[in-house]
Amino acid sequence: MRTSNPVLNAEAFGREGAVGVGESMTIQGAVNKTLLLLLFLIVPAYWVWGMVGKPVMFEETASISPMVMPLIMGGSIAGFIFALITAFKRQWAGVTAPLYAVCQGLAMGGISAMYEIRYQGIVFQAVSLTVATLFCLLMAYKSGMIKATEKFKAGIFAATGAIFLVY
Repeated sequence: MRTSNPVLNAEAFGREGAVGVGESMTIQGAVNKTLLLLLFLIVPAYWVWGMVGKPVMFEETASISPMVMPLIMGGSIAGFIFALITAFKRQWAGVTAPLYAVCQGLAMGGISAMYEIRYQGIVFQAVSLTVATLFCLLMAYKSGMIKATEKFKAGIFAATGAIFLVY
């Protein structure tokens, strides 16, 4: 694959330090780390979500803590910084990936709560469908039901393209 993206180019994959010495990636390890990072995202998201009061019946306004906007902005900016650090210093990913997940949780919790105030029920639908899809795919990979062959990748690309066109 030809790309100018420093994270995805062939030189980056061949670099010394791209993979820990003696370590090999396994499906079990990838699933476990994905679930752990998801936990690191959910806890701060739930915490920030709790800072945004929900509207009371017959009342359009909701109380928003003055801390929510700084947490959203700080989480977004710090998350972007940790993503860049992880992209260029892969050996630091053991530290930067959880920090990235926490920062994104702060941002997503606040943004989601604000959308929930405006459109009741939208966040539950989005989160439950996303988590259910992630869980099912992780279990399918872990059980060996899905193997990432070239045909499978082409099918995923086609399905994603179709969804893009519909949206």
